[in-house]
Amino acid sequence: MNTWRDIFKVNFRQWDKLADFLELDSDKRGFILKNSRFALNVPLRLAQKMAKNDLSCPVLKQFLPTIVEEKRSLNYVADPVNDAQFRCTSKLLQKYEGRVLLVCTSVCAMHCRYCFRQNYDYDCEQKGFQKEVEMIQGDSSIHEVILSGGDPLSLSNRTLTELLDKLNAISHLKRIRFHTRFPIGIPERIDKEFVDLLADSRCSIWFVIHSNHSHELDEDILVHLEKLRKRGIVLLNQTVLLKDVNDNEEALYQLCRKLSDNGILPYYLHQLDKVDGAAHFEVDEAAGHVLIRQLSARLPGYAVPKYVREIAGEKNKTNLLS
Repeated sequence: MNTWRDIFKVNFRQWDKLADFLELDSDKRGFILKNSRFALNVPLRLAQKMAKNDLSCPVLKQFLPTIVEEKRSLNYVADPVNDAQFRCTSKLLQKYEGRVLLVCTSVCAMHCRYCFRQNYDYDCEQKGFQKEVEMIQGDSSIHEVILSGGDPLSLSNRTLTELLDKLNAISHLKRIRFHTRFPIGIPERIDKEFVDLLADSRCSIWFVIHSNHSHELDEDILVHLEKLRKRGIVLLNQTVLLKDVNDNEEALYQLCRKLSDNGILPYYLHQLDKVDGAAHFEVDEAAGHVLIRQLSARLPGYAVPKYVREIAGEKNKTNLLS
């Protein structure tokens, strides 16, 4: 049986192989950005959900580099959330009171074209997290550690075990939060060893996935996530509002309903972070307001995500519909 690492190795990383798989004709291939700065990276599972010869497919649009990325747009920058300003160490960020974010790795299961951290200066030299753990240990005001990246699930179970053991030994820590897109492309990553590791944590585990469209979610993915929920782990989802992907009532309704039907709480609907090359994904904020009101009329309150934007320097996410 293939391990999750074996499955990861067959990701599409060359545009022509993905184009062949999707049977794109020559006209459509002309819109592909062949030598994109931010590399193509798509799991086979997601490629299998993409429509053949159709650049308008909402799954494909999130991952295929196209020539529109070369257009420079006002206020679209390399570091739209100003991560650099908040680095305490090369791997630790602190933006909000009581919480720190550990940039565990530069590796992701997939490369989303709107990724706000695609230009991030990852520390790929320093092995381990000793400096970061010591800093957390020395600050009793820190109650939560957010594991991000990259994607923390690209780390091995052994590395995660070592990290969680060190974090769980810090008495003032109460919560450990994972932010991951891995299960959407390679749900096999949620293996028994990983589930047991999280279930054994002294700190409560909050597990935040990232899905933008109901087509991304299949039964196998939901079954793997259910393994975590059955062990008492809180599951949430965050979504980015993306033009021509999910900027309509029905797409968001189907996504929020599928999530909540499977015990996953729709958490945030993010206004796009203005990273250079992603302007074609922007949805007007007023349209986002309308979408939230439409969802509120069709779904119970817990199934309607908070509509937010991250503004660099603010002490919390900014609620765009209060």
